[in-house]
Amino acid sequence: MSERIYTAAVIIIGNEILSGRTQDTNLRDIATTLGGWGIRVTQARVIPDIEDVIVATVNEVRARHDYVLTTGGIGPTHDDITAACIAKAFGVELIEHPEIAALIRKRAAPPDVMAARLRMALVPRGAGLIENSTGGPPGFYIGNVYVMAGIPNVMRAMLATLHTKLIGGAVLQSRSVVAYLPESAIAATLGKIQADHPQVDIGSYPFTREGRIGTTLVVRGTSPAVLTAVVTKIKAIVVAAGETPHEQE
Repeated sequence: MSERIYTAAVIIIGNEILSGRTQDTNLRDIATTLGGWGIRVTQARVIPDIEDVIVATVNEVRARHDYVLTTGGIGPTHDDITAACIAKAFGVELIEHPEIAALIRKRAAPPDVMAARLRMALVPRGAGLIENSTGGPPGFYIGNVYVMAGIPNVMRAMLATLHTKLIGGAVLQSRSVVAYLPESAIAATLGKIQADHPQVDIGSYPFTREGRIGTTLVVRGTSPAVLTAVVTKIKAIVVAAGETPHEQE
């Protein structure tokens, strides 16, 4: 019986990411964290602050993944439209969550500033909350979609609380072998190893160091025994090609 593989899609929302003015680190942090929980990020999208695009993207990926995690677009400004788009995607009303609103109102502000802040209290009807240990407004989730802030340290604080909410499977492990050989020298035999072991993924990544051409071969899978067997075969084909393999930590 094949083991259950849990998958996630990540949606990074924000014109500032697409413009290049802001460098995204959230995808890396989400993928690394979920991988440690036995959930594989199999797709990522970077999309603009456009309602139709957000709604269509959310509905597309939530139907094909166990989980969808979004970052960005839940602040106090006019272009923070993620909450409204998620509500539209699920066909529910956008409401002011009393718990979030009460938290925001604890900090006094002029009426216009308070009105802007209270935009962060708007969530789809029926949504649950994602705790925010930084003290700011929480994120929210509805169905299998989890909506978090775009600010990296806030996103990480929210993400950490999802460990008890997201179910994962076997954790994907990896082993790496470095060889000073061009990919072409071992491509055929490497392809055969992959075909013989479909339960693992073998990636080949070329590099040049100090004028020497080399390849890092990364094996990913959930079974330590199978990983060891595949790494042994990879080392053997490197030796057969006339080079010494080096396993990387």
